[in-house]
Amino acid sequence: MVPTLNAVDHVHVYVANRESATKWYEDVLGLCEVSELKFWSVGGGPLTISNISGTIHLALFERPAEKCHSTIALGASANEFLAWRNHLSRVFGHEIELVNHEVSWSIYFSDPDGNPFEITSYEHSLILSQLPLADG
Repeated sequence: MVPTLNAVDHVHVYVANRESATKWYEDVLGLCEVSELKFWSVGGGPLTISNISGTIHLALFERPAEKCHSTIALGASANEFLAWRNHLSRVFGHEIELVNHEVSWSIYFSDPDGNPFEITSYEHSLILSQLPLADG
């Protein structure tokens, strides 16, 4: 029998400049340094950042920029999803496109190092009911 897994613990994210990346993740996604794990960041180890509830962890490794083929997808309720659309539109300075997957909605964007992200909500009909006709 296969043992049970509880959750995704963390995702490795490679950035060219960890200091500027840490600021971007805090300003844009609200992820902050986990002080208890800062000792790992010495000597090329990861700097762990997390959301306030500790349910999302990213391990930032400083390395030369490379093409990333993995997308980090984050979940949100319908109201949170629409709030993220507004927030990211302000941060990036342009209207963020919503992608309709018929049973879910997604927003796609990248960090300054090209690491791709997605925010998804499966409350499809609730989001659809709150969008202007041109968006749906």
